Amino acid sequence: MHSISWLSLSWCLIPVVLISTVYFYWNGKPSEVLLSAARMALQLVAVGYVLVVLFEQPSPWITGLVLTVMISAASWIAIRPVRHQPGFLRPAFIALLVAVGFHLVIALKLVLGVETWYEPSVMIPLAGMFFANSMNAISLAAERYYSGLREGKDEDAARMAAFHAAMIPQVNSLLAVGLVALPGMMTGQILSGVSPLIAVRYQIMIMTMALGASGLGAALMLWQLGRNKISVSIKQAVGR
Repeated sequence: MHSISWLSLSWCLIPVVLISTVYFYWNGKPSEVLLSAARMALQLVAVGYVLVVLFEQPSPWITGLVLTVMISAASWIAIRPVRHQPGFLRPAFIALLVAVGFHLVIALKLVLGVETWYEPSVMIPLAGMFFANSMNAISLAAERYYSGLREGKDEDAARMAAFHAAMIPQVNSLLAVGLVALPGMMTGQILSGVSPLIAVRYQIMIMTMALGASGLGAALMLWQLGRNKISVSIKQAVGR
């Protein structure tokens, strides 16, 4: 596997500066990209050190704590487009908990046959991928649902449009994999020397579980919003 030095990694600043320049010349906010990139780098370096400790001393309590932090952060980020509207955080948390938890059980127990569920080298990377995909789907679903209701759509139409929008990235990924791009996990395994045929099996598992977690998460989010009568409060706010 090719090793990347910190000096070589500095070349990764080029795309960050490039996009920040576009923001600057088009009167956008380049600080948004710069701060996001800086935060990304700091978070990844920090989590790298944490994972080294976790891998050396696996513990169900520490793994559980990490998962709690992940789901809390994912829930908060997922509702970012509608954070000004109350009533979205709790449904997002529940949707992520159920959707990701269900698919982690399938992946760990039925597909991989892992005996120790809290093994951090397996649990945390899988949970991270499932949370990230589900978080994006829930975020898209919540934003489209909110926008649809504000545009005057009835609840059923707003829900279907929101679910469809949330699933577009997932469906596009399924259609493009192997033809347009090799996904991250598969690429990483191949670069580390794993047989492409083994890497393919892992990638199929990841993509199907991510599809299910995203779809179930978005569906649960929209179902809860309907039951909680969020649509009523949104339409009342629009009416005022």
